[in-house]
Amino acid sequence: MARLLGVDIPNRKKVEYSLRYIYGVGPTRAKEILDTVGIDPDRRTQELTEQELSLISNYIIDNKIMVEGDLRRAVTNNLKRLQSIRCYRGLRHQRGLPVRGQRTITNARTRKGGRKTVGVIRKT
Repeated sequence: MARLLGVDIPNRKKVEYSLRYIYGVGPTRAKEILDTVGIDPDRRTQELTEQELSLISNYIIDNKIMVEGDLRRAVTNNLKRLQSIRCYRGLRHQRGLPVRGQRTITNARTRKGGRKTVGVIRKT
């Protein structure tokens, strides 16, 4: 496996898809990186040389793209800030409920977790 910015990226996948294994690099950013560096997105990761891998990592570092630990830290700091000022979004995050105005009476199972039954369940 090739290693970029402390992350193992798969060898047998195309470079465009294997870059997405880095937290903070999605489809658009991966295409942008490869276009700027001048690497064919259809090549496999195992075909890249050490020089091309260093070009990719240098581009990410030089353009100050937040990835991995820095990005995770920024996201958690943003959530902690919202919770500390006790705003509505922060409270919703704290309680594990949907943040962006979705209904909670019937849906929201992703945020709320599995259904909790109340009462007795009898075998028949």
